Amino acid sequence: MNDKPLVSIVTPSYNQARFLEDTIRSVLEQDYPNVEYIVIDGASKDGSVEILKKYDSQIAYWVSEPDQGQTDAINKGFAKANGEIIAYLNSDDTYLPQAVSEAVEFLQTHPEVGLVYGNADFIDENGDSIGRFPAQQTDYKRLRRGFVHIPQQAAFWRADLWRRVGPLDPSFYFAMDYDLWVRLAGVSELHYIPAMWANFRLHGDSKSIVDDDRCWPEMIQIHRRDGGRWLSIIVAKYYLRRIFAPLVTWRRRRRVKLATQNNRP
Repeated sequence: MNDKPLVSIVTPSYNQARFLEDTIRSVLEQDYPNVEYIVIDGASKDGSVEILKKYDSQIAYWVSEPDQGQTDAINKGFAKANGEIIAYLNSDDTYLPQAVSEAVEFLQTHPEVGLVYGNADFIDENGDSIGRFPAQQTDYKRLRRGFVHIPQQAAFWRADLWRRVGPLDPSFYFAMDYDLWVRLAGVSELHYIPAMWANFRLHGDSKSIVDDDRCWPEMIQIHRRDGGRWLSIIVAKYYLRRIFAPLVTWRRRRRVKLATQNNRP
């Protein structure tokens, strides 16, 4: 009988067949022996279902049916999860092989920590590295100031805390991660480990490229919901972001475009 804690990983997916198999394999090929993998597909029509059928015997639960989007799919997945430690990995991102085992080891030896996260590389559509996510240590006070720096792809947290603060708010399209980090930081300690655990894929259809301007307005909604004032650091960052957002988006799109061009035969 396996005495290592069960880790449940949820992948929400919709029409991501070109990346989905890489994501699935990065979970199934972890060096940790006790992983429950759950995939919630939103009725994809691009061949995703055929990929899921290929790995049917290795996936604990999967379904392909209409849903209300990514946040709804993640909530549905966690409702099926049985693990003591949980995480979610989007269907265009990947784990490094040791990610789960290192996260579990840290959480087992640091019971005061509720969420642990590591580093993530930005990769292009071909899986080549094109930069590094700016991960840093943060906490509740810093999060409330807009100092996020948590790569969702490299984050793992305790299921009992999820049951206290979840589920994700389905009204958020982009900042549901930030909302969850704030809630978790309000009841437990977060800890950053400078180890490579994941890859964050940037491509022409990714939300971080297409809809990045929707993130900060939603963060301000969370700030106001939790009693934050207009005269605050996070609001000041929001207005600065509005000024520089076109440049930030242009640089990301240019990075993806150049990576694509460089990989053409």
